[in-house]
Amino acid sequence: MDFALTYFLVSGEYERSKCPVNLLITDASGMSVLTAWAAGKFSAGTIKKFFDEFDIENKIKSRTLIIPGKVAVMKGEIEAKLPGWNVVVGPMEAVQLVKFIKDFNA
Repeated sequence: MDFALTYFLVSGEYERSKCPVNLLITDASGMSVLTAWAAGKFSAGTIKKFFDEFDIENKIKSRTLIIPGKVAVMKGEIEAKLPGWNVVVGPMEAVQLVKFIKDFNA
């Protein structure tokens, strides 16, 4: 999501985790995760389009995509659009990311 507050919170928590991650930012017209999802600007289709446009398949080897916990309902749709990818539902709040990432990589 490209909501500035979300970006700075999430990127800061990933930096604190000291784990290597690729933070993918989709164009959501500056909206928060839930607002963009409700407006149809953050969906399985927009994620697929982003992956195709930026050739993500050839740039990221892990094949794991962590989505925000607040849009867990999208998991199945994303898996259908991105076969071969492991779609994982992340935490509900950015402050939970450090523990989540460290536990995920353990």
